[in-house]
Amino acid sequence: MRNSRSNSRGPKKTESRNRFSDGPRSPRFSDSDRSKNEGKKDFKRGPGNFKRVKRKSAEELAGSNDEIRLNRFLSTAGICNRREADDLIEAGLVEINGKVVTTMGYKVKPTDTVKFNGSLIKSEKKKYLLLNKPKGFITTVNDNRVKKSVDELIGNATRERLYPVGTMDRSMTGVLLFTNDADTAKKLTHPSRGAVQILSVVLDKALAKKDLLAIQKGVELEDGKAFIEEIRYANEANKREIGIRVNSGKNRLVHRVFDSLGYTIEKLDRMSFAGLTKKNLSRGEYRLLDTKEIDFLKTR
Repeated sequence: MRNSRSNSRGPKKTESRNRFSDGPRSPRFSDSDRSKNEGKKDFKRGPGNFKRVKRKSAEELAGSNDEIRLNRFLSTAGICNRREADDLIEAGLVEINGKVVTTMGYKVKPTDTVKFNGSLIKSEKKKYLLLNKPKGFITTVNDNRVKKSVDELIGNATRERLYPVGTMDRSMTGVLLFTNDADTAKKLTHPSRGAVQILSVVLDKALAKKDLLAIQKGVELEDGKAFIEEIRYANEANKREIGIRVNSGKNRLVHRVFDSLGYTIEKLDRMSFAGLTKKNLSRGEYRLLDTKEIDFLKTR
């Protein structure tokens, strides 16, 4: 299999570059009321206006100011995000110098030995990888029963263990972000305030104008009203092709919206996620984000 773990060289990398110099791209909608450059407005300033932030490891943070809150130490080490860290601490899964610590707000000293679930914590450098996911792979990882998981595509791209941000089913293609930064991943996949996604959809039949307007106003689903920030015909000559902008991290939201109106999605391609696109990446290829992209990603 191409790009599998059996290939010791790993899948093909492409040259890392700063895509944001060209600005993010969005689907080519054809509505006459949309200006030619509207899709670039939100990103006009680009990442260059944000200050670069020096990222430190858990050990560096612990040594820099003598003490660091335990939940931040766990988050920086890549164990979980800060809120989840509080739950792990309360559950008695964290030991410091051989003793279980359940005190919220406990501060770790540079000389402390910290263990999680019996294992010594060794902090990892935060890494961010972008994959152009091909069809047929699923985002489930750490399950030996799953065939063709996305972690097979990135192989041993980094020494750190990376996890996909959000979910994509086997049939979905396009931009997929991987990271070991739990805080950033949780922020980007928030159910109502997640990262902006630009999606290209192909339906089994033409989308009626009344249904397009209904989606713009919001569609009632079993878990509440679903809102799509923007939906347009991508091709006036073929109204099966739809462009969508959404910032919800709810599972299979787009599928459920169209299912509720009697449509089936034949193709779903993620063109952009949090301003990151698949430019210069063929299907199955990946690259690491550069410093400017990482800093820009953290401002989303």
